[in-house]
Amino acid sequence: MSETLNYYNENSEAFINNTRDVDFSDTQNLFMDLVPHGGTILDFGCGSGRDAKCFLDHGYVVDATDGSKELCISASKFTGIEVKHMLFQDLDEHNKYDGIWACSSILHLSSEELPPVLNKMAAALKDKGIIYTSFKYGDFEGMRNGRYFTDLTEESFEDILLSVEDLVTEKLWITSDVRPGRGEEKWLNLILRKI
Repeated sequence: MSETLNYYNENSEAFINNTRDVDFSDTQNLFMDLVPHGGTILDFGCGSGRDAKCFLDHGYVVDATDGSKELCISASKFTGIEVKHMLFQDLDEHNKYDGIWACSSILHLSSEELPPVLNKMAAALKDKGIIYTSFKYGDFEGMRNGRYFTDLTEESFEDILLSVEDLVTEKLWITSDVRPGRGEEKWLNLILRKI
């Protein structure tokens, strides 16, 4: 994980430039349709702060976190809220959030680290709360371009979910990357609900 965080600290400006202005409204709107208006959202690994700002602008109460100190500083300035510097494993909330947004974030955990973090996410949700998360589509796991990735398919994600209590897959879909020139990259998108 430290190599991945070093990557984001050293490349924060380029990462923000590549992601902040991407139009992600279709997925943001789908998520907001499932979260009570004015509800509480955790942007878990918020990166540039793009999505946290969108949710704030739409009247939601937002907590945002990131493991990269540099991204926390930039995202705090961009969103106008304090972005908490923390690792995914340090989440320790209970029954607090109506929704957790983990867009292209927990994909940096290993397949062994994912179930315990998903269990922490489930604990942090209110009953019937939802999670949006996304992974690169495939079966690769390891270092790629300076960061650790766990790529997943529908089947491999469901295998991981067997080790997670209280979460079920409500919706899953495959998309192409929305960043310019990256359309050949496929993503696994998931809406999970706490039962």
